[in-house]
Amino acid sequence: MPTLKWFPPQGSPRVFSLFKPVSTIGRALGNDVAVSTPGIAETHAQILFDGRDFNLEEVDRAGEILINGKKKRRARLVHGDRLTLGDAELQFSVFDEPRAEPQDPVSARKPGAPETADTPLAGVRKLFEFSEKLMTQKSLDELLETMLDAVLEVTGGEKGLILLLDDAFGAAPAVSESDKEKSDVKRPLVRASRHIRREAMNNAPNLVSDSIVRKVLETGRPVIVSDALSDAQFGSSESVLALRVSSVMCAPLVAQGHVIGAMYVGNDRVKGLFERSQLDVLSIFAGQASLILQNAMLLSALRADKDRLSAELKDKRFGEIIGVCPSMMEVFRKLQKVATTDISVLITGETGTGKELIAREVHRRSNRASHPFVVINCGAIPENLIESELFGHVKGAFTGAVASRPGKFQVADKGTLFLDEIGELPLNLQVKLLRALQERVVFRVGDSRPEKVDIRIVAATNRILEEEIRAGRFREDLYYRLNVVNIYLPPLRERGDDVLIIAKALLSKYADELSSKIVGFTPQALAAIKKQMWPGNIRQLENRIKKALVLCEKTLLGPEDLDLIENTENPILPLEKAKEEFQRKYVLEVLERNNGNRTQTARDLGVDPRTIFRYLEREANPMPSGAGGGGGGNDK
Repeated sequence: MPTLKWFPPQGSPRVFSLFKPVSTIGRALGNDVAVSTPGIAETHAQILFDGRDFNLEEVDRAGEILINGKKKRRARLVHGDRLTLGDAELQFSVFDEPRAEPQDPVSARKPGAPETADTPLAGVRKLFEFSEKLMTQKSLDELLETMLDAVLEVTGGEKGLILLLDDAFGAAPAVSESDKEKSDVKRPLVRASRHIRREAMNNAPNLVSDSIVRKVLETGRPVIVSDALSDAQFGSSESVLALRVSSVMCAPLVAQGHVIGAMYVGNDRVKGLFERSQLDVLSIFAGQASLILQNAMLLSALRADKDRLSAELKDKRFGEIIGVCPSMMEVFRKLQKVATTDISVLITGETGTGKELIAREVHRRSNRASHPFVVINCGAIPENLIESELFGHVKGAFTGAVASRPGKFQVADKGTLFLDEIGELPLNLQVKLLRALQERVVFRVGDSRPEKVDIRIVAATNRILEEEIRAGRFREDLYYRLNVVNIYLPPLRERGDDVLIIAKALLSKYADELSSKIVGFTPQALAAIKKQMWPGNIRQLENRIKKALVLCEKTLLGPEDLDLIENTENPILPLEKAKEEFQRKYVLEVLERNNGNRTQTARDLGVDPRTIFRYLEREANPMPSGAGGGGGGNDK
């Protein structure tokens, strides 16, 4: 609100707000601006506001009026004019708190006094204050409104708007129908609006000049207009004429090199309000607004991608299993048919292909879904404990059997028992398992009493059981008892684009679980994922993504984060060192494929488990280059 500041000979300056169409100045107490100074008349002068300009006129012809040192009887006031009425010194300002005229505005400003647009550092200080609020305010609307409040305060504008070409945030139409000029530029939409009273404006779309905004959007350059009605370029615009626009500043909002909107500040009551320095401040704030909007748009796009991925996965998901390739469609077709029956199912395929997921889906779609689904890994339990794990034991059956305990068969009664890695089961246990399946009864270790069980068997293996039978390591009769229906899971490398769908689903799942800021893959990472052979299949892919989510500090995973960078040319190593390096990598790869199971890895490689331990120890404590191999090793 415009003000008049009086500087009395003694005491502090007094500020009078000019809120009436006619404000009188004089010595009498009834004046709007009452100044008790010698040489001033009872009612010396008056200030008239015609809706656009503030005009000073004499009331008492005997009273002398000086404006900026020159005698006047009437004059149009502009910001910063110094008035002398008799012995009274006053200053006119379009702001709530005008400044005095010290040589150094920063040092001369009294402690605690508010900064104005004339203070050189005012814009920088307001920008700093706003930057601090960025840390606490998370709502996009709150941020934009706070920014506009700061811009109006530092520039002296009455209204401020942020307009966008994109309606991604659900803005309302901003531009009025007054201007009919044709343009290829899309009509901008109001994203935020604020009045100097720190509140949103009603009918905001019709309070901006279309032609000024359009000029900024077309050129991508900021514009300052001191008197729009008299301006050669904009004076004939219908919106300028209709709104009786006076002072206007408008700066573009730019994201990734493209103009996405504009920040508009105006004051329709005062001409010549804005200066070039204020346009520079507005441009800085517009840059901040561009970054905020760009981040919000990116977040909105990522959320849309996530929603789209979720929608796509509904069509590509079979329970918890994801896939659309022909081989997986055959798996789903077969699974759907056998799930509702009670026949035994053998799931085959390489390690890490998701055999347990298939087994769980068989159970979930069966008539036993309300009963237990029990898993036992035949390759992870010591041979001397497998029988007890399967069938249970009674108290005192062996050393350490301090109490009777049911086995997995008893626990799975009325439900499904999943025998994972059935190819690892010792031959002597295969006989007992076959009898349990045929007779539907089990005997606990140390007990001669049979226990009836009602279970469905689903088994899985990554071995080729036909070869195991020929080698005498697996019973043929047990094989036919288990392999009533075979479901073969193809390796990931044979599933085409399924690998990309699975990778995106895994990233989305574990990014939420691990509270990671990572939101996706780079195009190079997706290409590398599809090119990779993935010998450990989905389990290996899952482990790589988990590791990258924990260690990567970017928002997008690249090939290097997934350890998928290929060397164009390997260095030449001595044969012994090359052999050792190959063995080390191969052991770690097989270990990864076996999900860290050292016993299984040693069995697959045909070595002692201590060999695997030594490779892991070397990986954790690599020997420095050139170090000798003398005593004091880590092997224990």
